[in-house]
Amino acid sequence: MTGRDALTDEQWALIDPLTPSSGRGGQWCDHRQAVDGILWQLCTGAPWHDVPERYGPWKTLHERLRRWTADGTWHRVLEHVQTGQEDAGRIDWVFSIDSSVVRAHQHARSAGSLKYRSTTCSTSCRVGRQLPSRNPLQEDFP
Repeated sequence: MTGRDALTDEQWALIDPLTPSSGRGGQWCDHRQAVDGILWQLCTGAPWHDVPERYGPWKTLHERLRRWTADGTWHRVLEHVQTGQEDAGRIDWVFSIDSSVVRAHQHARSAGSLKYRSTTCSTSCRVGRQLPSRNPLQEDFP
């Protein structure tokens, strides 16, 4: 099944040799199905538990992503694909530098004045209280 959300046979042929074999004694589910599920989740930004069942259990996909990230599989796949596509002239490295400036209002800075300090009175409200100008405990009482 190849759709908009799945790798083509040509794309899969590029990365299939780089996927690890099941050397842990257990049988891994189909790598292509898992990669398609991982890519679906990353492209849509949906929570893992919302990944369609056609890709397999979401916990398997998440664990595969985590393991392959830790052992460098995804890094090797990226380097291999980038090198092959660059050699074929399909990648044009263009960089854009943004030089815009964002300015804050003069009253937005809080470090300039310690006259008011924000203290928390509960988890849901913030109250600005004026600090005393002197410490009443340090005064000399007659």
